[in-house]
Amino acid sequence: MATWVLSQCGVRPLPRLYPKPRFGIPNSSLSNSNSNFVGIATSKPITTRSSSSRIRDGNWALKVSAPDKIQSIDEDETEISNTFNPGAPPPFTLADIRAAIPKHCFVKDPWRSMSYVLRDVVVVFGLAAVAAYFNNMVVWPLYWIAQSTMFWALFVLGHDCGHGSFSNNAKLNSVAGHLLHSSILVPYHGWRISHRTHHQNHGHVENDESWHPLSEKIYRSLNNATRTLRFTLPFPMLAYPFYLWSRSPGKKGSHFNPDSDLFLPNERKDIITSTVCWTAMAALLVGLSFTMGPLQVLKLYGIPYWGFVIWLDLVTYLHHHGHEDKLPWYRGKEWSYLRGGLTTLDRDYGLINNIHHDIGTHVIHHLFPQIPHYNLIEATEAAKPVFGKYYKEPKKSGLLPFHLLGVLISSLKKDHYVSDEGDIVYYQTDAKLVEN
Repeated sequence: MATWVLSQCGVRPLPRLYPKPRFGIPNSSLSNSNSNFVGIATSKPITTRSSSSRIRDGNWALKVSAPDKIQSIDEDETEISNTFNPGAPPPFTLADIRAAIPKHCFVKDPWRSMSYVLRDVVVVFGLAAVAAYFNNMVVWPLYWIAQSTMFWALFVLGHDCGHGSFSNNAKLNSVAGHLLHSSILVPYHGWRISHRTHHQNHGHVENDESWHPLSEKIYRSLNNATRTLRFTLPFPMLAYPFYLWSRSPGKKGSHFNPDSDLFLPNERKDIITSTVCWTAMAALLVGLSFTMGPLQVLKLYGIPYWGFVIWLDLVTYLHHHGHEDKLPWYRGKEWSYLRGGLTTLDRDYGLINNIHHDIGTHVIHHLFPQIPHYNLIEATEAAKPVFGKYYKEPKKSGLLPFHLLGVLISSLKKDHYVSDEGDIVYYQTDAKLVEN
């Protein structure tokens, strides 16, 4: 059923938006090793046109799709003028943000990175050994929760390898990334490249790769059952494996196919390598099913794997949805790397922050993905004075982030599609879907 929901439910193919991903930043900028984002930020910062110039052009108002909350025309003019507009061009540049971040935050320590890998791997095998030893239904649910979280932690470390923030050594990044991601059935290079596309186009309606909004035309083309299931839990939280095979609605391609539109011809060998590693891991699980029994493999690996998928979809969704104020999405000349990055959100996960390597500190990561995860908090604190109101302070979590479940449910009820028209658009709500 999840395949049916997340791949347009087999009802009919969606219109294809672009034959190839369109990159706002050169392809090499988020490569597996030695990211060039530092050079981009310092030598050629991204700039945007001022809001006043667009007003003089007479086109700005016609290219904006208004958010849900609009102030009435009889409000005090002073209050209106002081209202913060998250879709307006920021008064700072990417270089301004980078200058505020201490230089040591960009330094990658491979020994420290490997120490986190060692820590997580020891915990993963330790949890499995304890669960297998006791082998009772009191321990297994606790194991599944803990191990799925650790699988997610392994993914985040592999994610650092993909950005080149793990180390400056391309071979070390590739080897560690393949071991980490293949162990949780993620094709390392296939995902690395599509995730690079996401970072290069974050906040762009059509070009973004991860949790990008559906246009109203595409949304209306779905039948009622598809629309309902797409925004009803738990289906959106089971999306990742199906995304790897068939991507998101409106896009085609597979992370396992070297001929997919996701990849360039010179990336073909990388995709084949990752697909082979993924296949080897799948074969290992099949072999273990014959030696240990399929039920034991399901309990030790299968259920934690789906828990990891839920973690991944939950965290990545909440990085781009669910703020109490509507966040803009961009098209055309209104989009820039900086403005798109400022639409991402930080989240506080309480105790889980340390376990999943502070991936909830996400805004700075989006703007400067070459910063190692262990420096994200310091870099964020240094950049906050530059961000001003463009930074949305995350709500503090208790020991466990139960508050985010309410944010997720609320967002799924409100964030359904964006207008087909306009270069600055906001999520809109399908009232009929909410009533159902």
